[in-house]
Amino acid sequence: MSKKGAMVASHGHGSGHSVKATGGAGRSKANNRFLVKLTVISTLGGLLFGYDTGVISGALLYMGEDLNLTPLSEAVVVSSLLFPGAAFGALLGGKLADALGRRGALFVCAVLFLVGAAITAVAPNVPIMVAGRILLGFGVGAAAAVVPLYLAEMAPVDARGRMVTINELMIVTGQFLAFATNAILDAVIDDPNVWRWMLGVATIPAVALFVGLFFLPDSPRWYAVRNRLDDTRRVLNLSRPPAEAAEEYNVVAEHARRDVGEDKGAAMRDLRAYPWMRRILWIGCGLATVQQATGINTVNYYAPTILESTGLGASASLILTVTVGVIAIIGTVIGIILLGFINRRPLIITGFIGVAAGHAVLAVSFLLPESNFRSYLILAAMLLVVFFVQTFIGTLVWLLLSEIFPMTIRGFAMGIAVFVLWTVNAAISFAFPPLVATLGATLTFGLFALINTGSIVFVTKFAPETRGRSLEELEDNFRTHDAGHFVHEAPAGVRGG
Repeated sequence: MSKKGAMVASHGHGSGHSVKATGGAGRSKANNRFLVKLTVISTLGGLLFGYDTGVISGALLYMGEDLNLTPLSEAVVVSSLLFPGAAFGALLGGKLADALGRRGALFVCAVLFLVGAAITAVAPNVPIMVAGRILLGFGVGAAAAVVPLYLAEMAPVDARGRMVTINELMIVTGQFLAFATNAILDAVIDDPNVWRWMLGVATIPAVALFVGLFFLPDSPRWYAVRNRLDDTRRVLNLSRPPAEAAEEYNVVAEHARRDVGEDKGAAMRDLRAYPWMRRILWIGCGLATVQQATGINTVNYYAPTILESTGLGASASLILTVTVGVIAIIGTVIGIILLGFINRRPLIITGFIGVAAGHAVLAVSFLLPESNFRSYLILAAMLLVVFFVQTFIGTLVWLLLSEIFPMTIRGFAMGIAVFVLWTVNAAISFAFPPLVATLGATLTFGLFALINTGSIVFVTKFAPETRGRSLEELEDNFRTHDAGHFVHEAPAGVRGG
């Protein structure tokens, strides 16, 4: 760190410069209306993320004959959204968020969602379908990086946790809507081409996102580092009481002056110059990795296969899999509520303990003789994993990633972390079937239990406590402490999430 940076960190932004949150009590009706509008419009990106990842399961039942899908081409159609689509879309989103602003990057996401959905709906063959799915993946990955970051920078301190995690609720809601839309269209449209309607429905929220963004400003922090301080003040006044907005403006403007003065001109040069930034990026990538190492997507993608392997019929397996979606929504809602009352670290540690226990139960269950009891015990263990992931981990990791990165590299770093998340997602999804075939279900789920035990150690040592602190306060703490000594407690008397 430069001497200038050290001086500012130690003298300019200590506890005396914290932003005193009102707990929502001082916000006007106009402030609250703006925050609701902001959250609803921006999280349409999360809804599209969920819909586009979930809709393919139903569309595949009909498109196979139209497109002459083989097992290999079917796998390519499904996986191309995840990799290279979403993985490299996250890098794209991070770069665009820094270059065009958070709102500008979301405009690009809306166009990607719209064009990708239109292409997949009219695709005459596999190559064009894959091209459309990759475009959708770019939108999914970019939105996954940009939406939480945008919400975190726009939200008042006391509302940040709940606002950011609404995006996770929209993702699981989008997946549930995809399943429901598939079922409704299948019942209403008696046509083998019904799959085109299933995929085409995604154009509607894409248009809504594009139009809605015209009614939103960009992030006050993005404006500040571009010396657009009048815009910074204007946006803060939209969502904060006057006194809180003025106090936060002073902190944001002062940090922006420091950041611009120290900025090496590019995120990679900043990372090379400042070891503390590299530490935060590594922790972010670690959080992304442990979130996927929960094995949540082995349940999301393979639940019917797992249940069918226990002796249940295919139809029963599909019907019971719907409970996974229901539990995901319930868990996410509970997680959002808990964020208003409990610190981040205890929640995320609890989540990994529960997930490790769920995988241990799964491992033991497969040792039992085949019976209906065994089948339902395995389903219960899978639902336990889903509940603990969605309540305590999925929401928390996305929230922490949106909070921990320093302003000058925030978009770029978020893109890198989400790239890691999608890459690990794809790797685990591809590795799961051969692992089960080679090791058997008991050893495979036992391995997941062991990995998640290691994740408990990682988050206990390295995850910071971000509740009740402004993004600028967090950055100051990260500058002056090593990774093992970040703040682990919320400020006394903190209200809200």
